[in-house]
Amino acid sequence: MTPQIALPILIPLLSGTLSLLFWRSRSMQRFIAVAGTAGLLLTGLWLLATVQRDGIQVMHMGSWTAPFGISLVADLLGAIMVVLTGIIGLAVALFSLATVGRGHEAYGYFPLMHLLLAGVAGAFLTGDIFNLYVWFEVMLVASFALLILGSEKAQMEGAIKYVTLNLVSSVTFLVAVGLLYGMVGTLNMADIARRLATLEDDGMVDVLAMMFMVAFGIKAAAFPLFFWLPASYHTPPVAVSALFAGLLTKVGVYALYRVFTLIFHHSPGYTHEILLWGAGLTMLSGVLGAAAQFEFRRILSFHIVSQIGYMILGLALFTPLAIIGGVFYIIHHIIVKTNLFLVSGIVHRLRGTYQLASLGGFYRSHPWLAVLFLIPALSLAGMPPLSGFFAKFIVIRAGIEAEAYGVTFIALLVGLLTLYSMIKIWAEVFWKAAPEEELEAVPAVEPRAMWLMSATVAGLALCTLFIGLNAGPIYALAEASAGQLLAPERYIEAVLGSGIEPGTAGEGSP
Repeated sequence: MTPQIALPILIPLLSGTLSLLFWRSRSMQRFIAVAGTAGLLLTGLWLLATVQRDGIQVMHMGSWTAPFGISLVADLLGAIMVVLTGIIGLAVALFSLATVGRGHEAYGYFPLMHLLLAGVAGAFLTGDIFNLYVWFEVMLVASFALLILGSEKAQMEGAIKYVTLNLVSSVTFLVAVGLLYGMVGTLNMADIARRLATLEDDGMVDVLAMMFMVAFGIKAAAFPLFFWLPASYHTPPVAVSALFAGLLTKVGVYALYRVFTLIFHHSPGYTHEILLWGAGLTMLSGVLGAAAQFEFRRILSFHIVSQIGYMILGLALFTPLAIIGGVFYIIHHIIVKTNLFLVSGIVHRLRGTYQLASLGGFYRSHPWLAVLFLIPALSLAGMPPLSGFFAKFIVIRAGIEAEAYGVTFIALLVGLLTLYSMIKIWAEVFWKAAPEEELEAVPAVEPRAMWLMSATVAGLALCTLFIGLNAGPIYALAEASAGQLLAPERYIEAVLGSGIEPGTAGEGSP
């Protein structure tokens, strides 16, 4: 019995339920938010330690063994993602105490946040392809509700674009699941992988692979259907933007890694070539969009797109080193991108705007904030010795070893353009003198609120420094995770038991 597999899902659901029960108590909702996300982080760490010690963990719900029942499965990648979900959930919960107003809380901000975290954790831990769809829909409902809290015009416009493209993804995903079930007669991902390896209809398998690629590519904001993200992520309260930036697109990336290493890994030459150039175009289009923007959160939103390209590149190259780089990049990016959005929130709280032209002087008035911005900004650009340097180095080295010189050149170019964007923000927000024209009066920030915001950003900055200064252990963790991903027979045996037929698992895996 391994309850730590279910707890990362149950704790956010319980926290959300308790928040609803204490609807009229603002202090209780806030306490539950911090306690619930801290509990999620602790159980995530417990789960990761268990997987590292004992191998892939499986829980069969309702005592129905696989493939007949619903299974929760935690391998190293899933456990890593749950830990990151806990870190981001706790950081955003603390930041929300200082930035989310009574109006948003009265309309269910904290219950929706817990529901979103439950959906994210469920997607990382499910071993059933249909339940992956279900958890995607849980995330979609919760994220859409969070996106429209406040009902401002910009929010509604962004939300319409967000939900429209994500519904297209959901429909494509559901149709693909139906067709896949018709082919193999099962929804358990381990059983699908076992049975799909024995089919001879490669054409239909390729069609299904492309359908899943499109569905998850939209969720991950990959080229060419990424424009919903920069149109929506800059519109909600900054705590919501930070939560979305850190986690939502990574669920799409995780799904791509899971499906294309476990299920559709038998003919990587076709699908992974498409992924390869999709990764290059995602990197390039995202960074060019960021270079053209002059609004703090819109720049960061476009950079989410460009950085997703690096993660997909690791999967597309499909070598052990590339998968290691992809996992390392996911770890690095979730922390860094969330932190940059939170820094933008502090800037907005102090000056009342995200427009770069209306900002300036923070290096002199708030030097501590300038330092806290530089750490994640330079990490995002790939400057040593920060986490982004090692993440980019591994992926680029994997590209050179695989002789994918074209997309590797794009990755290097995008790194330079990312540095340009971060320098632009630094110059406009921190280095130049504050503009002489008067902005609208901004209420003074309470010392307690400023302390909470600063402590949250500093904590995530320390995580970035920790990853950079302890790149060896993080690399070892990513290497072990990649080893599991590239040996799908280990996942299949853990879920279905050792009684699988020889030769039906792991064919075509490196």
